[in-house]
Amino acid sequence: MTVESTAARTPRRASSGGKRTSASAKSAGASAKKSASAKKPAKDAGAGAQPELVQLLTPEGERVESPEYDKYVADVTPEDLRVLYRDMVMTRRFDAEAVTLQRQGELGLWPSLLGQEAAQVGSGRATREDDYVFPTYREHGVAWCRGVDPTLLLGMFRGVNNGGWDPNSNNFHLYTIVIGSQTLHATGYAMGIAKDGADSAVVAYLGDGATSQGDVAEAFTFAAVYNSPVVFFCQNNQWAISEPTEKQSRVPLYQRAQGYGFPGVRVDGNDVLACLAVSKWALERARTGEGPSLVEAFTYRMGAHTTSDDPSRYRRDEEREAWEAKDPIKRLRAYLEAEGHADEAFFAELDAESETLGKRVREVVRSMPDPEPMSIFENIYADGHALVDEERAEFAAYQASFADAPADAATGGEVK
Repeated sequence: MTVESTAARTPRRASSGGKRTSASAKSAGASAKKSASAKKPAKDAGAGAQPELVQLLTPEGERVESPEYDKYVADVTPEDLRVLYRDMVMTRRFDAEAVTLQRQGELGLWPSLLGQEAAQVGSGRATREDDYVFPTYREHGVAWCRGVDPTLLLGMFRGVNNGGWDPNSNNFHLYTIVIGSQTLHATGYAMGIAKDGADSAVVAYLGDGATSQGDVAEAFTFAAVYNSPVVFFCQNNQWAISEPTEKQSRVPLYQRAQGYGFPGVRVDGNDVLACLAVSKWALERARTGEGPSLVEAFTYRMGAHTTSDDPSRYRRDEEREAWEAKDPIKRLRAYLEAEGHADEAFFAELDAESETLGKRVREVVRSMPDPEPMSIFENIYADGHALVDEERAEFAAYQASFADAPADAATGGEVK
């Protein structure tokens, strides 16, 4: 399966229908006060008030103007909007199938992105082919936008490989399980391409919980000091496993960038158009030598942290229900329908296509061959390593000992 062409990856012309001007919103998806754009700090962050954010589509699917960010989506066409919608629908269907496969014992674990599709697709479609992406372990939508076959994401979670794809084929690094370490990798890579004179950019994805990690603080420091062309894209889904954001930080996350000397902005993470616009702004800054930036996508994890987690133990159903009203897919669909950019035939065809994807994912996962035991020693060092050679020999001897030992007919094991 392939993703849309490169031309479709960066939207072109904008539809101006239905656009209107309004004030900034103070919370993700606030319908009473439609947001234009914002960089103003919260008036009383300590009292629970939320800072303003960038929003271009309200939860009801109404287009609002942003004098600062409209220009970054001024070339988006109805066709491009349909591509963004398709990206989110296909990503959600793949993610749902992966959750089901884990429940059926086909995967050992799965981190769902349910509810975060707009943040990932909007930012992913803002990147160019020559940009480089460093994900966490939940960026399935970004992987889709970068052209990584979804089935390749599942090998590691099934335990049949240590990655699943060649990072250099799509400039999309392997998933990183260690929290926050990928920000250092991204910063170092960005420092390198800057020294090479490249005009490309780097994107480092992280969650709200990762902002508490020392690795992230170090990455921010190095990126700022060396003016590195890196965008730190933080998906604030409100919960670092069971810890809410307010127990991690006394200030809104995007404001942390000020202390390091680069700009930060909060965007409605359930608004794919706003995420596209803000990401293009940040990437353009990076490519033109203006240095790093921090984007906080204010969104929500609708499901569990991973399939081993039970969110009902630490959050209320009412909270999820409130965020369901801000669903990113429903929001864009409402806009497409209101503007006449998509009809029922389009949605029906996409539903059928998504089911085809789900079927293919099931078939591919269940047919994944078990790896050869010795393959774990491959691709560790480019030129080999004496210690790895020694460990390989020891493990080979251990494996061979089972073949040489007489079997106990009753237990099938080695005779004691």
